[in-house]
Amino acid sequence: MRSNNFAGIIGCSAMIAGSSLQLAAQKIEPKTNIVLIITDQQSSDAMSSRIGSRYLKTPNMDYLASHGVTFTRAYCANPLCIPSRSSMFTGLYPHQVGIQANDNEKTLSSLSIQMMGTIFQKGGYETAYFGKWHLPYDIKNKESHGFEWLSHNKSNGVDSLIPDDAIGFLNQKHEKPFLMVASFINPHNICEWARGQKLPDGEVGIPPKADDCPPLPANHAPSKNESDIVSLLRSSAQASPMFPVGNFDDAKWRQYRWAYYRMIEKVDGQIGKILDELRKTGIDKHTVIVFLADHGDSQGAHFLNQKTNFFEEVVNVPFIITLPGKSKPEISNQLILTGIDLIPTLCDYAGIKVPAELPGLSAKMLLTGNRNSGRSYVVTSVKPIQGAPVNGVKPDPDGRMVRGERYKYWIYSQGTQRESLFDTKTDPGEMVNLATDPMFKSVVVEYRKNLENWCIKYSDSFSQYLIK
Repeated sequence: MRSNNFAGIIGCSAMIAGSSLQLAAQKIEPKTNIVLIITDQQSSDAMSSRIGSRYLKTPNMDYLASHGVTFTRAYCANPLCIPSRSSMFTGLYPHQVGIQANDNEKTLSSLSIQMMGTIFQKGGYETAYFGKWHLPYDIKNKESHGFEWLSHNKSNGVDSLIPDDAIGFLNQKHEKPFLMVASFINPHNICEWARGQKLPDGEVGIPPKADDCPPLPANHAPSKNESDIVSLLRSSAQASPMFPVGNFDDAKWRQYRWAYYRMIEKVDGQIGKILDELRKTGIDKHTVIVFLADHGDSQGAHFLNQKTNFFEEVVNVPFIITLPGKSKPEISNQLILTGIDLIPTLCDYAGIKVPAELPGLSAKMLLTGNRNSGRSYVVTSVKPIQGAPVNGVKPDPDGRMVRGERYKYWIYSQGTQRESLFDTKTDPGEMVNLATDPMFKSVVVEYRKNLENWCIKYSDSFSQYLIK
C-alpha cells in the first residue's frame, strides 16, 4: 500500500574517531525535523566505518557517523523483529507491551499504549512512515498509530521503493516540522540466503571462493563452559529448517558473511538516495537523523546465524545521532537500550514532553547532562521459540540479560545450568563462560541482584526464575 508517492526516512550509521563530546555546544532548534532510519538485522560493527573497507563499503552510513555521535554500547530490548520494534515505537519494555515473540496476531491500541506517531502528532509534528511495518498496530487505522503518511511493503521487502516515496514526502510543502521513518528490510534477507531461497529484495550475486570472502569470526566456536541451555538452543535451531546452518563448513560460513555484507551495501545505497535529497533541498540543516537497527545477526559467531540469543553480534546494534551542522565524528560508550530510550531521545531533540509512563532516558540528556545521570546496566529479554524439538522436547525458555559496564550476565527459565557470565573487557568475543567460576561468584551475585531489583521495579514476572 503506497500512499500519495510518500515514504521516507533517512539515516544510517558510521564510525568515528573523536573523543570529547561537544553536544552541549550544538544549537538545536526546539522544533527541528526528525528522520529515523531503521535497518533490519544489522549488527553494530557491520559498517565500514567500524571494521574498515576491505570486505564492506558503507559510505552513507559512514557519512552519518562522521557527522554525528556513534553509541558503541547500544542494545536492543529483544533481539527479534516485532518485540524489538514494539518496544522502540512504544518506549516500553517488551514484557510491559506483552510481546516477546513475533506475534502477528496481537494488536495494540494507542488508547492503551501510545505509539511514537501519536506522541509526535500530539506534539505538533507531521508524521510519515515508509517501509517495513512489523508493529502491533493496525496499519489501516491511522488513529491507532498516529502516522499520517504511509507506504507499507507487505511483501516484507522492496527496499528500492522507499527512497522515491521519501523524496516525494520531503519535497512537499510542510507547514509543521516532521517525523519521518524509513524502515528498510535488509540485511534481513540473509535468512532466506542461508535457506537457499529467493531473496525478497533481489539477489546479491554468486559468492566468490572462500579465500576471497571475509574471514571467519574469531569467536566462531562455542564458548568454553557453555551452559546447557545455550547448547540446547543451538541444537534446536539447527534442527529447524528455519536455521539450516548445522552442516555449514568454514567455506560456507565465509560465503554467508560475504552475502551479509552485500545486503548491507544494498541498503546503504538506498539510504544514500535519501541523504542526497536532504542535502540537495537543504532540509538537512534543520534535521536530526537517527540511525539504528532492530537487532543484529550472529554472522557465524558461536556456530549461529540469525537472532534470538544474547551474544553481542545479535543484541549490540548500531545507534547513531547525526546533527545539523556537525562536522566531526564522536563516540559515546554510554549504555543505551534502544527500545526504551529511542522515544525520549527523539522527543528531547524535538522539544516534545516525554510521556511520564515511559521508563527510558534521552541519549541527548546522557551526552549533555551530568555524566553520572546514566545507568550502570541495561536489561534485554528474549524468548527463542522458533527452533525444533530435540529428543522429542521443544525448548521455549524465557531469558533475561543484564549488560553492565564490564560484565554481561544472562539467565534462562529452562535448563540445568541456566546462567552465563562474560567479561566483555578481557573476552569481547564471549568465549569463556565464567558463571560457575568461584573467582567470579561475587560478580554473579551482584548481577543476580541487579536483575532482581529490575524485575521488582518493572513488575516483570520473570522474577520467578531468578536464582537468589
